[in-house]
Amino acid sequence: MDVIAIAAVTLDGYIARSSREVVTWSRDLALFKEQTLGSPVIMGSNTFATLATELEGRTCIVVHRTDDPENILQQVHAPRCFVIGGGRTYTRFVPFLTHLYLTPHPLLFGKGIPLFPGLEHPPELSFLRLIPVHPETGIFQYQFRVHHP
Repeated sequence: MDVIAIAAVTLDGYIARSSREVVTWSRDLALFKEQTLGSPVIMGSNTFATLATELEGRTCIVVHRTDDPENILQQVHAPRCFVIGGGRTYTRFVPFLTHLYLTPHPLLFGKGIPLFPGLEHPPELSFLRLIPVHPETGIFQYQFRVHHP
C-alpha cells in the first residue's frame, strides 16, 4: 500500500500558524481533493477539528497521540492512503511513508506548526514529478518517493 503524506507548506516549512487554524491560505485544495478522493485520509484530532468542510468521498481516520501508526495502517485496506496532518501526525507516520507530496506556497510565517516537528531520522527522498497548481503565482506540487534505510 502507498502511504502518502500530502501537505501545503509555507516557504519556511510551516503547515499552519497554530494548531487551531482553519487553513484558508492553501491554493491547492482542488488538487488535494482530486488526489485524495476515494482514498482513506489519516489525520490528527487537531487537524480534524479545523476542517472547514467534511471530506466527502474519503474515509477519515482520526488518530490520537496514543494510537500506534502501524496498527492504524494495518486496518487500512486500500491501494493507497494519505496522511494529511498535523505536524505530529506527519512525524509519527514518517517510518511508513512511501511518498511525500509537498505544495510550497509563497508565504513566510516565521513561526507556527512545522511540517515534521521533532523528526529525528529523516528518510531519503527522490524526486518523481512536478505538478502545476497555479503556475502564474509560482505554486507547484513536488512529488517524492520516500526511501527508508
